Amino acid sequence: MISYPKTCRRTGQAVITGHEAARQESFDVNIIRQLTEKPWLVKDRSIVEDIDESAFPSAVPTGLWVYFAVATVLFSLIAAAYLMRMGVGHPGEGLDWRSTPKPSLLWVNTVILILSSFTFQWTRAAARRGQTDRVAIGLLTAGFFSFAFLVGQLTVWRQLADAGYFLTANPANAFFYLITMLHGLHLLGGLVAWSRTTAKLWDGFEPAEISLSVDLCAIYWHFLLVVWLAFFYLMLST
Repeated sequence: MISYPKTCRRTGQAVITGHEAARQESFDVNIIRQLTEKPWLVKDRSIVEDIDESAFPSAVPTGLWVYFAVATVLFSLIAAAYLMRMGVGHPGEGLDWRSTPKPSLLWVNTVILILSSFTFQWTRAAARRGQTDRVAIGLLTAGFFSFAFLVGQLTVWRQLADAGYFLTANPANAFFYLITMLHGLHLLGGLVAWSRTTAKLWDGFEPAEISLSVDLCAIYWHFLLVVWLAFFYLMLST
């Protein structure tokens, strides 16, 4: 009696069983790998760098609008407090409110801030047209005007202090220093974004690649201009 077929059958079953075991082992390894995987860790930095930011262009502007809403509430509360404090401390009622003088340099500073805002708008248009030279000139000019505005505001502080209008002299002085300080700090924050955008252009980025950053800077400067004009009018009219 020949037993060869049985041996073949057993050998075939052994081979099949070996393949099934290998597949099962591979399946188990994959399961363990998936369970222990940490998808929040960046494994390949090139994947992140290759992500096209245009796929989600609304994320940053939405954050900026939220910031504008918060800043508007803050400045509105300060304006309301200014009017309320002025109402209870008016000189006609024999109390302590004395209007702070408005040096002529404040008018110059206002014009400088307007020029800065318009320059950003001009730069914004140049970036959309892909005009690298004009974008560079616009960014540098807008930054120069912004720094000049801040220096001018500090000079106004110095003029008022030399004239005896100190922070603690009366509530009107305190509000003037508070308003100009907060506005200046917001402008400094904008200059951080401006510096990063300018550095990208100098690093060889094309205008189209920084167009969104220029847009956001322009919008931010327009916002600060409106805030300053509103407060300047408030202080001049009171």
